[in-house]
Amino acid sequence: MILGITNLKPKKTMYEELEKTNHRPKPFEFYTAKELWTDEHTSKQMLKFHLNEAVDVSSRNIKFINRSAEWIKSFFHIEKNTIIADFGCGPGLYTIRFAQMGARVTGIDFSKNSIEYARESARKNHLDIDYINENYLSFHTDKKFDLITMIMCDYCALSPEQREKILSQFYRLLKPDGSVLLDVYTINAFKKRSEQTVFEPNLLNGFWAPGKYYGFLNTFKYDDEKVILDKYTIFEKHRDRTVYNWLQYFSRETITAEIENSGFIVSDVFADVAGSEYDPGGDEMAVVARKT
Repeated sequence: MILGITNLKPKKTMYEELEKTNHRPKPFEFYTAKELWTDEHTSKQMLKFHLNEAVDVSSRNIKFINRSAEWIKSFFHIEKNTIIADFGCGPGLYTIRFAQMGARVTGIDFSKNSIEYARESARKNHLDIDYINENYLSFHTDKKFDLITMIMCDYCALSPEQREKILSQFYRLLKPDGSVLLDVYTINAFKKRSEQTVFEPNLLNGFWAPGKYYGFLNTFKYDDEKVILDKYTIFEKHRDRTVYNWLQYFSRETITAEIENSGFIVSDVFADVAGSEYDPGGDEMAVVARKT
């Protein structure tokens, strides 16, 4: 008698795994923000980048942040009891500065580690800041704000449907004369990107897991949509996963049309969130939208 085991699915071949790894999805087909921001290891790595004052990775360098915060204070006339919400606040690098100006501040972020750090910083500085650990796409409150900020090009990581939702959310949350400040990557920056495939043991020097792993990075460029995807496929001993990092790039005309389609008026465009003069050849731009 021959003993057999039935109903077992055959393992994927190496070829099938590589086909899946190198597959080009449709723009914004998958959304994996939770995988990046709530995973215990990767969220700690992101926090380290936030707090590295010398680099522009998760947050910009400290000299820029200080200059930016002072410009925001002046441009938007922040004073005692100005009500501000910072979407994607991270460890509170802007919120703590706004609170020190006397503003009443709310910070929303997906990362538990970043929010815990922000809360501790507020406590040490004797500041009353309302921090919410939540995906800002689901954030709801009855508060009305004078100013909403979304800094470090977070807006670019959202799909068209998500951007429409967040703009509608901003409009609802603002006071009648309220403003939004956000920054985005430009078409000029898009032109500098190129497709690539990278394979490395412990890709990004251990960013994705505490132990040994193998990582693929597939960068796909969507010329018609002006979208870039950095697709990370991570193989550990007991699991594999894929993280999709989407970025939408904008011209001055496309970002203006998108925002104004949600009822805002785009009143100003700058090179950055420190109020530098708009540069048509720059890699980023900052937009001020006012509720009408």
